[in-house]
Amino acid sequence: MAWNQPGNGGNNNDRDPWKNQGGKDQGPPDLDEAVRKLFSKFGFGGNKGGGSGGSSGIPSKGIGIIAIIALIVWFIAGFYTVKEADRGVVLRFGQFHTMVESGLHWRPVFVDTVEHVDVNNIRSDKTEGYMLTQDENVVRVELDVQYRVVDPRAYLFNVQDADGVLSRATDSALRYVVGHTTMDEVLTRGREQVRADTLDMLESTMNPYSIGLQIVDLNLLPARPPEAVKDAFDDAIAAQEDEERYIREAEAYAREVEPLARGQVRRMLQEAQAYREQIILEAQGEVARFNELLPQYERAPEVTRERIYLDTLQDIYAKTPKVLVDVEGGNNMMYLPLEKLLEKQGRNTETFSPPRVPEQGAATSFNSEPQNTRNSNRSGGRN
Repeated sequence: MAWNQPGNGGNNNDRDPWKNQGGKDQGPPDLDEAVRKLFSKFGFGGNKGGGSGGSSGIPSKGIGIIAIIALIVWFIAGFYTVKEADRGVVLRFGQFHTMVESGLHWRPVFVDTVEHVDVNNIRSDKTEGYMLTQDENVVRVELDVQYRVVDPRAYLFNVQDADGVLSRATDSALRYVVGHTTMDEVLTRGREQVRADTLDMLESTMNPYSIGLQIVDLNLLPARPPEAVKDAFDDAIAAQEDEERYIREAEAYAREVEPLARGQVRRMLQEAQAYREQIILEAQGEVARFNELLPQYERAPEVTRERIYLDTLQDIYAKTPKVLVDVEGGNNMMYLPLEKLLEKQGRNTETFSPPRVPEQGAATSFNSEPQNTRNSNRSGGRN
């Protein structure tokens, strides 16, 4: 049955969903009353004095519960985490308070705020542009600077936009160094010096500001000349590389030859020293032999002189394969080509012993075995 249809109750009272039965149609329920009933179930309010016209209020017990819930929410909201690579800068009412390490921390909400600063990772910034050199040429130079944060407090508060300050300082230092360097040095052999000078000037410029940044490295990319003269400078760079290659080859050759030359020098010195000692020992031996021979010569001069003469001739003829025979009573001298005979027999000429001469001729035979040369005996002769 619809709610607006007449019911079967007495006095022709219609029944409706609100179950308002009586002689009066009160309409829909009061929403304020429904809210008050809902709060009354939780102890937050209730009717005073009875009836719908009574005043409502929140007792002290409900205020305490609300305060406790708000305090718990405020306490939980205060927990925060700082990453491993970051450092936390705590600001209390906008002013620096302290710094915290990585991990879980707590702060009072609405009182402290935390700024997270990455201090572990390396940052990079690039500076490039056309720059004027000392010899009034224009080159395009690119420089990559790598840095990291070492002092988060100085990084945030000492200057505004520390990264931008570093970028502008790098550009200024690079332009100054390039302006005091010739174009050939920037493009070829002086690139490392330009990088080192730029690093020194950048550090000297940034240190007074104390912005909390540390320069890790500078990487000077290959500079490029203007397109109109690019081919000429490519040839110049190729010539520079050829020069360096020739120098390295010459150094390698020098490292290869010098040890051999030093070895030969040492060998020649050792040979000269050995020859010197040999000559000294031979001279000392000759002196000792002469000292031994002198008493014998004083006792028998003729015999000693003859012996010396024969020994000298033996030493001389022992070194030649030619034998001359003087026949007594004749004007002819016989020549024996013994070296030819020895060549045919394949014998060594230094170990040759000539045959004895027949007795019908006056001949002299010599022993051809080599002996040590006695220079002092060669001064003797027959009387």
